[in-house]
Amino acid sequence: MRRRWISLPPKHKVRTKDIRNMKLEDKLKLLREIQVELITLRYKASVGTLTNPGRLKELKRNVARILTIMREEELRGVKGEVKQG
Repeated sequence: MRRRWISLPPKHKVRTKDIRNMKLEDKLKLLREIQVELITLRYKASVGTLTNPGRLKELKRNVARILTIMREEELRGVKGEVKQG
């Protein structure tokens, strides 16, 4: 009997367009959830029980992606105020 592997989607599959459509509160909540998971995985890596090391890289990229978009929006807001003022 052949075994079929089912690939499950990651818990926090984050796309740039989805982040841009989120409210600030939702972005902060998602960021906090990802950071908590990242801390947990780092601990598992240090103990040696980590099953998917690629997940660390994915989570770090997601954190960077969220922070980058938040910073872009912050700068865009500042530029908009300067032009109008």
